Amino acid sequence: MPAFYLSSLLAFTGGHMVNYAVILYLQEKVGSDLLSGIGFGLSFGTSIVFGWFAGVLCDRISPTRVIHAAQALFVLCLAGLWWTDAGASGTTRVGWTLFSAFLGGLAWSFVGPARLATLGQIAPPDKLKPATIIFNLQVLLGFGLAPVVIGLVRSRYGWPAVFATGMGFFVAASLMLLGTRTRGSDRPGQGVFTELGEGFSAVKANPLLLQLILAAIMAYAMTGPMQILLPKLAREVLGLSELQRGGYLGLMALTLILGGVSALMLGKFLHHGAAIFVGTMTASLLFASLSLWTSAGVSATALGAMGLLGGMVISFIIAGIQGQAPEALRGRIMSIYSIISQVVPAASGVAAGALVRATGVTQAILYAGVGLAGLALLAAALMPQLRRVAR
Repeated sequence: MPAFYLSSLLAFTGGHMVNYAVILYLQEKVGSDLLSGIGFGLSFGTSIVFGWFAGVLCDRISPTRVIHAAQALFVLCLAGLWWTDAGASGTTRVGWTLFSAFLGGLAWSFVGPARLATLGQIAPPDKLKPATIIFNLQVLLGFGLAPVVIGLVRSRYGWPAVFATGMGFFVAASLMLLGTRTRGSDRPGQGVFTELGEGFSAVKANPLLLQLILAAIMAYAMTGPMQILLPKLAREVLGLSELQRGGYLGLMALTLILGGVSALMLGKFLHHGAAIFVGTMTASLLFASLSLWTSAGVSATALGAMGLLGGMVISFIIAGIQGQAPEALRGRIMSIYSIISQVVPAASGVAAGALVRATGVTQAILYAGVGLAGLALLAAALMPQLRRVAR
């Protein structure tokens, strides 16, 4: 298990480095917020097409094989970005950057459900929920570490070193999984659409599982605006240097992992349903408050509190979904979660890119935060099973 967790940390750090690199590269080299939103959409949005097949595949064959293939695609994506930076310009630069983002999105489609399906096989059943929270800590930490790594490496060595570092992470992550053994299904395949239908039927038949999945949509809707708007806020409003911007964005690393640790330590004492709804509403309002502060210290404090709550909320949601997923359908159920964790940020990221272009960065942050808080309040009223979940 430790090797799996460390492999996950390296892989998710590298994956989020891809997302941030696409956003920052298009913002700085091309000068287009809209294109950066589209690039982020390609990095995550591709799973809305391929993620469904990924879930079926993870229930058919050994999910570790799927992980290795997905990480090879990430390496190709970073190699494409490296080649683009070395010689492309103008529309050619844009085209190859977006194509590389598509390759990264294809990799994201498979790596999430494959790692969650692998965890379901290697963790003891009675330890699956806490193991899922520990796994999610690696995901959250990778999300927070990615901009720190980019900032540190790029400030000294430039973009090529950033791309090479990400490639190294994926190679190491695959090597660490060589001793992990998982199995595929011995059941004859019934066709992709039939098997997908089984997954949807299982979700529909379990109201709590359905509401946990809807809560995941609600929670992840904030991620896209964060990744699109925060770098711009740090640069244009707070006036931070490149290294300082990396530290500001990287504050999420500490607070997200503290949120996950809080979920692990306090999970036996907190009412999970209330924590999910109250945490989401409060985090959304904290995000909206970032539009008000010009002090980097105050802004960082609000950002840190938002990360703490977000880490706890996501940990409770993913552990709940993993605990409710039937063993034979785990790949398909977790692919639904993975698609949400990728497509919803992509869609909200594209919307945030268009919104900031129309209104400016501070207004875009305010509108996004208040809107998401209202959505969380409505969800709390409409999801009685989740609202009553104590553990």
